[in-house]
Amino acid sequence: MNTISHHAALIYVMVVVAASDGSISDREMKTMGDLVRTLPIFRDFERERLVATAQDCGAILQDREGLDAVLGLAKAALAPHLRETAYWLALEVALSDSRVMLEEIRVIETIRRALGVDKLVAAGLERAARARYQVA
Repeated sequence: MNTISHHAALIYVMVVVAASDGSISDREMKTMGDLVRTLPIFRDFERERLVATAQDCGAILQDREGLDAVLGLAKAALAPHLRETAYWLALEVALSDSRVMLEEIRVIETIRRALGVDKLVAAGLERAARARYQVA
């Protein structure tokens, strides 16, 4: 199996969630760009590589076992503490367009299991993400 950087792994996870409902919305793309531009974990990432990295992920996802391949690459590239970050990023992207589809929920759970994120940790991250997107 090839290896990818931790930056690519985090982007791959965001792309997987964004694409899970069949298309990546403009709001999901903006959210991914904003996260890459503002989070400390991406400080040393060449931001102009975001689109190419997302396209690389998309190409892998086209294969029959693409999802498993992408998640395997992500897990291998991420230290355990960054796997929680990846899960949080997945939640941020899923919630960014104000509608979480059933397929996105399934993919988020698949990501949690593939990355080995503890259920209790996941529940805390999910609650925090929901709170961030609450509206009056």
